[in-house]
Amino acid sequence: MTNDIVIFKALRLPAPDIEALLQGRSILAISNQFINRDKFALYSTDILMNPLPVEQYYHPNFVHIAQRSLRESVTHSLTIKTWAKCEWCHDINPETIATLSKLTIWTKSALEETLALRKNIFFLYLRVYHLSKPIQIIVKENNQFIPLPKRVTVDDTNPVLTDNIFKIRKRQLEKLEPPQHPELERLLDVVSPQTINNPRAKQLEQDIHKFLGWSNSKTIKCLDSDLAWTKEIAALGNRSKQEDSGKSNYQAGTDFENIIRQSLEFLGFTVDYFHKGGAGGVDVFCSHPYPLVGECKAGKKIPNNTAVQLLNLGTLRLQSQELFKQATKLIIGPGEPTIQLKEAAKVHGMAIINPETLEKLVELQNKYRNSIDLFKLKDFLKAGQSDIEIEKYIVQVEEEIKLRSHLVGLVKNYLESSGLKNIGVDALHGAYFGSNPPQPLKIKEMQEILIELSSPLTGYLGRIKSTDGKSDKFYFLRDLTTDTNSV
Repeated sequence: MTNDIVIFKALRLPAPDIEALLQGRSILAISNQFINRDKFALYSTDILMNPLPVEQYYHPNFVHIAQRSLRESVTHSLTIKTWAKCEWCHDINPETIATLSKLTIWTKSALEETLALRKNIFFLYLRVYHLSKPIQIIVKENNQFIPLPKRVTVDDTNPVLTDNIFKIRKRQLEKLEPPQHPELERLLDVVSPQTINNPRAKQLEQDIHKFLGWSNSKTIKCLDSDLAWTKEIAALGNRSKQEDSGKSNYQAGTDFENIIRQSLEFLGFTVDYFHKGGAGGVDVFCSHPYPLVGECKAGKKIPNNTAVQLLNLGTLRLQSQELFKQATKLIIGPGEPTIQLKEAAKVHGMAIINPETLEKLVELQNKYRNSIDLFKLKDFLKAGQSDIEIEKYIVQVEEEIKLRSHLVGLVKNYLESSGLKNIGVDALHGAYFGSNPPQPLKIKEMQEILIELSSPLTGYLGRIKSTDGKSDKFYFLRDLTTDTNSV
């Protein structure tokens, strides 16, 4: 249910502070006046709250974001993309500044200097929402609030943070609870500066943000520009002379080999780049988590002699014949394999898959990070053509994710409707069968999945452990969304 709200003014904040609110890493703003239970748009300025340099004003893991935000901010003509409700406001006790700094984007020095300059400052607890349409304004003054050109009707359908995450963060600040995972925040000090030119660092940063509760999983999407290559796997495998205009057969084949290596790395394999393909070499060799040797063929069909070629090159080029015998053997190429190739692949224990199948695996891994279990995948790489088998594995993973999404949603909805803070397995098991479940579950099976969902590496649920191990309580942390959430 949406609530239409009318706003007619905007609050001026430093551009980095607004960026932190939009990213979900902060729910606070600094004000020089008491404000409570008010609603307003947020507009950015390149002026900080005190004259300290950016490097001393913000924590190290936020400095590069702050610098970029200040460069991009415009003080005379700008676009407003967000609005906020002020849920609470209080002044800052000088004795709590050291603890507050650890829970905010501002350094201890920044808060001390701001307090010294202004004598009295307030923390605003802001529930922030994205605007459905941006507001264009021209700023001619430096007041804390400015009037909007006209009154704007907004709604609360697109919050940066879920209700539950906001409540948890607000409570943490109110009670001055220490950061739950300071080691991950320190890791951000190392990762964040590398995100501009490193897509993997960017993804790791987003994963850490989600785990720390700095982001709403509904609003986080992988950057298309970072992962555009995932949609090119099939196209590079199914090459034609027209598509390769101006490109040699060697270069076309190399392009395909490169994206296969990139795909296997994305799935979790460790690619040994000592083996780089080319004339007389194996196209792909992965050393972990188990040895895998592959042959890549771009074009319209896989040549008949590919299985024999992989056998000969693998035997000659790998460190030992024993390693080749133990390795999973994979042929990746377009079209329907000939009967001769299928038979040769079965004799030599080689799986054959199309580029489209590999692209589907990569898409699944992109959509649900770390959902691919490479050892389970290995069981589906059957000798001969394996596309149908891999499709079965993909369906299996999607069903497992759908089940877990259903349970996360069930916990969330049950707690919201009942007003309880947590729920036991027995009560949840009873509610499960009235929730149109995707499959039957025994209590023990449900408990095992709930424990998995509440582990530090997933963090969709929280868990209150019991002494007997049977009376654990669970509570909601963040959504696990699928294309068709059933709860």
